[in-house]
Amino acid sequence: MITHHKYDDLGGANHGWLNARHHFSFASYRDPAKMSFGELLVINDDVIQPHTGFDTHPHSDMEIITYVRRGAISHKDNRGNSGRTTAGNVQVMSAGTGISHSEYNHEDEETNIFQIWIMPRSRGIEPRWDTAEFPKTPSRDTLPLLVSGDGSAPLSIHQDARIYAGRLAAGTALTHHIEGQAYLLVSEGEVAIGGHVAKRGDGLAISGQDSIDLGAAADSEVLVIEVPGRIEAR
Repeated sequence: MITHHKYDDLGGANHGWLNARHHFSFASYRDPAKMSFGELLVINDDVIQPHTGFDTHPHSDMEIITYVRRGAISHKDNRGNSGRTTAGNVQVMSAGTGISHSEYNHEDEETNIFQIWIMPRSRGIEPRWDTAEFPKTPSRDTLPLLVSGDGSAPLSIHQDARIYAGRLAAGTALTHHIEGQAYLLVSEGEVAIGGHVAKRGDGLAISGQDSIDLGAAADSEVLVIEVPGRIEAR
């Protein structure tokens, strides 16, 4: 089963400094039909204006992944971690027993990110933060694995989940094999998936399938977030 969530149909709010679109219920946006997708709780498509950002605030018991699509985001937390993550790269934060952090766009241009929250498999873990850079060359046969819960990726989280991301040149076709269920995001371009044509900002909830065929109609960039189980979006 594939459910196509188009960007124009997403909930959200424009706060001036932040224009946020929500794939699932978040903050003041509530849709009983879109509360989560298994352990995947939040996907926010955020555009942050120059020299603004999220002031210091706390989190606990959550795996928070930030994929930078355009610009850069600068992180600082109360455990001494700090860093700047640029377009095409990822940072992860395991909030665990508690962490306070800020996320700022110190650039002279807008920053666009996907902010992803995944429920951890256990509570009360030691908080941590990490970031990594990834190749920018287009994928031909497989999407690179960026984040996983089993140590097989450059970045680790505390959940049996995986995040793949890659660039696809126009005309590229590949098959992606799924463990559990998947939520696919089109960061840029236009991609055909299982009879759906997904464009920039769209999301597709995929359950009950062992694989999906991707075909890039234009130069594109996609993310695939896999979480345990084979249940329908809720």
